[in-house]
Amino acid sequence: MTGETKKTEFKAKGGQTLAAALELPAQKPRAFALFAHCFSCTKDIKSARELARALRAAGFAVLRFDFTGLGSSEGDFSNTNFSSNIDDLVSAADYLRTTYSAPSLIIGHSLGGAAALVAAERIPEIKGVAVIGAPAEADHVALQIGESRKEIEEKGRATVKLAGRPFTIKKQFLDDLADQNVLESAANLKKPLLIMHAPRDQTVGIENATKIFVAAKHPKSFVSLDTADHLLTNPKDAHYAASVLEAWAGRFIDAPTNETAGAPSEQAQTAPAYKGGALAQTIAGEPLAVALSIDGHPMVIDAGAEDGGHDLGPNPTRTLEAALAACGVMTIKMYARRKKWDVESAEIRIRRGQSEDSHVPHVLEKELHLTGNLDETQRARLLEIADKCPVHRVLTQGVSVNSRIV
Repeated sequence: MTGETKKTEFKAKGGQTLAAALELPAQKPRAFALFAHCFSCTKDIKSARELARALRAAGFAVLRFDFTGLGSSEGDFSNTNFSSNIDDLVSAADYLRTTYSAPSLIIGHSLGGAAALVAAERIPEIKGVAVIGAPAEADHVALQIGESRKEIEEKGRATVKLAGRPFTIKKQFLDDLADQNVLESAANLKKPLLIMHAPRDQTVGIENATKIFVAAKHPKSFVSLDTADHLLTNPKDAHYAASVLEAWAGRFIDAPTNETAGAPSEQAQTAPAYKGGALAQTIAGEPLAVALSIDGHPMVIDAGAEDGGHDLGPNPTRTLEAALAACGVMTIKMYARRKKWDVESAEIRIRRGQSEDSHVPHVLEKELHLTGNLDETQRARLLEIADKCPVHRVLTQGVSVNSRIV
């Protein structure tokens, strides 16, 4: 499955603009996932890119972004901490929820895995959490600071080299790490948890995976990443992790529910019957979908994923085209019945003509297909009759709409 990498951005809790990349599959995403990168890394680290694109190929949309003060995101890294990373993840989930669809999965690598475990409690739509090489305690990252920790505690800040790059770390960063309880979050998760860890990980030891696994409640799974290193620098390791993720997530992501595509939501099924017209209402938890009642008949209208919807039903302009086609067929059937003409079946297809705005076409192409014992004169007359249907007249003759707030 092909797709695209879409550059985007969103606002952090502190107002900074965070740079992001959204991996979008070519077809409707099976689910949206949120990816949290490792400490001092960026969204563009090779393992994050490879894993996200492998999941995209499996039909998942994945948002990876730079935490505040890292990569292309705004902000001062020295003023960030583990808590701000969690806030960034919640802001990313808010962005997906508003613009596309709330994330069903949250995936974290290294310290990003610890952050994912904590952040999952604040993102109600999360159905599963996956961590890769995650520490059992947030302050495990202090081990990378080494001898600089003493200077930070004495002077309040120090410049530390991490992965060959200088970072200013303040004492508040260390204090915040010490206040976190990752294992408690794992114990309270109450969601499916997948733990992936390499036994030879020299940065975060395998014992961390054991502690997280023991603390968490079922359903929980552990998968060994065999000879992989901590950063999954070998693309094969990232692709393997993605394949495990796909199989694991499919157990609960692809399970049919009343919120899956093609199935009206509970609100849509219980939308109040509205006689004498149409009633459209928002659906809780859906970015664009509406519950519709047409003379008491319920249905769902939505937008496709490319426009930020879930594709739970046809979009409004397609519905308009459908009304034109259906009205034409019904008018033909009524006329033929009155004339006692032999119309076995009637089919009308509507497609949009070329327009700068695909949602506001200036031309609709109508194709009529008839079967039955009909001569050419009768066929020509039925084409004229199709163009006399009420919807056709509304579209071609125009209508005034009087709007008001009640």
